[in-house]
Amino acid sequence: MSDSTPLGEFLRARREALKPQDVGLPEHGRRRVPGLRREEVAMLAGVSSDYYMRLEQGRESSPSPQVIDAVADALHLDDEAVDHLRRLTRAPKERRTLPAGHDQVDPQLLQLLDSWPDTPAFVVGPALDILAHNALAAALHSGFQRFDNLGRMVFVDPAGRDFYQDWERAAQSCVAEIRAAYGHDPKSPRIAEVVETLSAKSPEFAELWARHDVKGKTRQTKNLKHAQVGDLQIQFSAFTVNEAPHQQLVVYQAEPASSTAAAFAELRSGIDNHQGEQEQREQRSGSPNRLTTRDEQAAHRYVASSKDD
Repeated sequence: MSDSTPLGEFLRARREALKPQDVGLPEHGRRRVPGLRREEVAMLAGVSSDYYMRLEQGRESSPSPQVIDAVADALHLDDEAVDHLRRLTRAPKERRTLPAGHDQVDPQLLQLLDSWPDTPAFVVGPALDILAHNALAAALHSGFQRFDNLGRMVFVDPAGRDFYQDWERAAQSCVAEIRAAYGHDPKSPRIAEVVETLSAKSPEFAELWARHDVKGKTRQTKNLKHAQVGDLQIQFSAFTVNEAPHQQLVVYQAEPASSTAAAFAELRSGIDNHQGEQEQREQRSGSPNRLTTRDEQAAHRYVASSKDD
């Protein structure tokens, strides 16, 4: 029987990622399979080999909390991976599913984004769709074909490899974040669509997805490179939206008086100049009822309803 459940796939991937010496076991001779054997994990977890096999094969989907903790210890899972394992063992009715209109951003949050003209900020959904953004975030990502989905931008868009100076780190984080969201809602059509599309277009994404690494967004430093303003070192922070826990507010900040702060100011100046030119063109054309660029952004915030190419 093939491993066909999310739980079985996760256990198998994490088992195969470990070597005997990683868990204090001797390695005797050549192994026919990568990583640990099932019976070795069972022994370390204190369960029978048959029971552990049933877990990986999807024939046992409701292990006790004690078994979950024992298997997690045997596989040397970190806290986020343990939480992911627990979610995968929940009954479908106990899992969080995305509500209707989950890609809509609260108007107050949109106002908050617009109130930060000097700080790039945007809202992402579980599949890393860009649900909303302010003007400076759009200017920061202007080198991409579209500012629509972080996974597509990292793995498929040609600009990704130059923009993210530590591309491998960005790629690993991107996949681990989608995997974490998948654990909350394994039947999400949008997550499945993004994973299928990126797997088909990027062998690197497919390889990382098969590793089953799990990591949510955290505060960290990112090194970026913008075609117009050069190298940027930003502090990246992500905040869960209380009214919509499936959404996250992402904020990029620069150290005061740093070269990155100056670069942000230059991008901001370009936005203001563009808006001024747009208003002058509208006045000359006699179209006073047309929304200005900034008003247009506030009224028609981008919502990621378009699908990946």
